[in-house]
Amino acid sequence: MKLYNTLSRKKEEFVPVHEGKVGMYVCGPTVYNYIHIGNARPMVVFDTVRRYLEYKGYEVNYVSNFTDVDDKIIKKANEEGVSSAEISERFIVECKKDMEGLNVKPASTHPKATEEIDGMITMISNLIDKGYAYEKDGTVYYRTRKFGDYGHLSGKNLDDMQAGIRIAVSDEKDDPMDFVLWKPKKEGEPSWPSPWGEGRPGWHIECSVMSKKYIGSTIDIHAGGEDLIFPHHENEIAQSEACNDEKFAKYWMHNAFLNIDNKKMSKSAGNFFTVREISEKYPLQVIRFFMLSAHYRSPLNFSDTLVEAAKNGLDRILTAVDKLRELKATASGSMTDKDQEHAAEAKKLVGKFEASMDDDFNTADAISAVFELVKLANVTAEEGSLEYVTWLYDTITRLCDILGIVTEKEEEMLDADIEALIEERQAARKAKDFARADEIRNMLAEQGIILEDTRAGVKWKRA
Repeated sequence: MKLYNTLSRKKEEFVPVHEGKVGMYVCGPTVYNYIHIGNARPMVVFDTVRRYLEYKGYEVNYVSNFTDVDDKIIKKANEEGVSSAEISERFIVECKKDMEGLNVKPASTHPKATEEIDGMITMISNLIDKGYAYEKDGTVYYRTRKFGDYGHLSGKNLDDMQAGIRIAVSDEKDDPMDFVLWKPKKEGEPSWPSPWGEGRPGWHIECSVMSKKYIGSTIDIHAGGEDLIFPHHENEIAQSEACNDEKFAKYWMHNAFLNIDNKKMSKSAGNFFTVREISEKYPLQVIRFFMLSAHYRSPLNFSDTLVEAAKNGLDRILTAVDKLRELKATASGSMTDKDQEHAAEAKKLVGKFEASMDDDFNTADAISAVFELVKLANVTAEEGSLEYVTWLYDTITRLCDILGIVTEKEEEMLDADIEALIEERQAARKAKDFARADEIRNMLAEQGIILEDTRAGVKWKRA
């Protein structure tokens, strides 16, 4: 299995620190509002990475944090006249609802920044003792230039960055490129006691502390959106390696941005959407499938046309699985020679799926393999034995599960008047009043209900 390592800028063979086990840390959201559609991409992508690693037999310790103390949280709390804790707890609950809708598995641990303050104070104290940090009037800064490899992950040069900075006369930093580890208390903000006075941690320190506590000094995979490469992940490396004297992460994975109609998502452009808003228009399973239809390192364009195409593609898979489920109830017998031939062909497609995922988690090509399996099922299952149909059903559903696609169709409730029309149509057909039966079919079609007459009875679906 190979994955693209942002640090080396090339694909590398995946070899975890401990055989058979994977420690994976994914930066989670700052919980001051509903998560937006851009937040959802890393959640879906790295949940799929986790699922595939588990499929390959690894024991995965998956840690994803909630940043529950931040300027945005404090601002919203002050606007509403409530505590920061009330805001963060409210939106942690809402975030988990959206994650569930996207079929993102809960992390092994979901640590919160406010519950790890003691560990942050300990790490900051260690950095001061080692000369990597210093305190000025209650603020603790990290000495960026003391860490020799700073900029390695992002490819940025400190001197080039400093050339573009306008230095304020009042700046207390020893160097304009130094960053904050601890900031002093301000009126109306939550704070905690520390050796440097009442205050709260900077953003970057929390992930260094939580990843070490819940995984260890060296993480196998550290992941997140590409917007986090600099400064967040760069600063994490500097803090952690200076403190622990060990490599912080073996592999760095970053997903590309999600655009809306080929434009960067922003509130000012009016193309900013939360997952909750999107769910009113599309099932979140469709959104998940859409996000996996492109390679995670490729920019993804969100548009109604592309999402509709994903919806149709997902429906093809679910319809095929539904058909296999029905055939399991009527088929019989063991595999025939013909079944064996078809199963051998299907196994090659499973191999294609695995090869795609082994190649830097190429979900787009993996989905293509699933479509080929569906095509094979559609032309071979009808005449297949129970053993073959069951094997095919289990195979496709297993691959869908790796992608986080739920193949059990949700039971949909029809309005009473629509149910009555379907029953009336059945009665008309029985009475050989085919004109009325056709009239009802057309009426239902106008309401977006498509009927299918099968040997097992009337099936329906929404258009």
